[in-house]
Amino acid sequence: MRIDMADITGARLPLFLLFLSFVVTFLVTRLITRLIRAGKGPFKNNVRGGVHIHHAVPGIILTVGGAFVSVAVNGSSPGAEISAVFIGIGTSLVLDEFALILHMQDVYWAREGQLSVQVVCLTIAALGLSVLGVNPLQSDDSDKVSIGPLVLSVNLPIAIACLLICVAKGKYSTAAIGAFIAPVAWIGAIRLARPRSRWARKRYSPEKLARATQRATTFDARYGSWGLDVEDLVAGRPTGPDQVAAGTDQGASGAVQDTA
Repeated sequence: MRIDMADITGARLPLFLLFLSFVVTFLVTRLITRLIRAGKGPFKNNVRGGVHIHHAVPGIILTVGGAFVSVAVNGSSPGAEISAVFIGIGTSLVLDEFALILHMQDVYWAREGQLSVQVVCLTIAALGLSVLGVNPLQSDDSDKVSIGPLVLSVNLPIAIACLLICVAKGKYSTAAIGAFIAPVAWIGAIRLARPRSRWARKRYSPEKLARATQRATTFDARYGSWGLDVEDLVAGRPTGPDQVAAGTDQGASGAVQDTA
């Protein structure tokens, strides 16, 4: 792989602007929401007619609008750069509330809500690698045929199946990381589900559910807190001990914790 910094400010300028707008929007959004939660500053919750309008709503509008503009301009400047900024801002607003969309309830300040931060961080990593020109499907050796697309097509159905199993087992962080690092998803799909997950409730016998609970409790007590301090720093601490306990059972507090 060869990284040409000139490409970042040239042909890949829209991608760079998308990356930059995504990161800045996430940082600004988290700052504003934490100020609102603390009751500081001029910001207030956006409530219209008794309905709390979450920032995922304008995020969806910006993302869709940016996508339409991107197709319409067919890569021409400055439309490509403008659409990239729209998509970066919109996608950041949507993914910041990814956990709310997944759970279909307001878990923004619950432990489950910190899944949004994990998804955003993984997206930032993926976008950053793309900006630098990292492409796992492209070979630097032009004399050899790249087998990347073939390997991807063979492994893709397995990877998708493992990701879906991880989600059903309540291993949301494992699924998010497994989307980029396949072995993480394989391990999460094989191991016992989180005890309060849909998979465990529907498929496990009382004995197996007790074993899953014991394993999760032991594993969380040993490893479960190492990533929580960082997540609390970025996302804010959960609003109450009940939500902390629920979040731990749902497996949304860290990748290592998920794989218990």
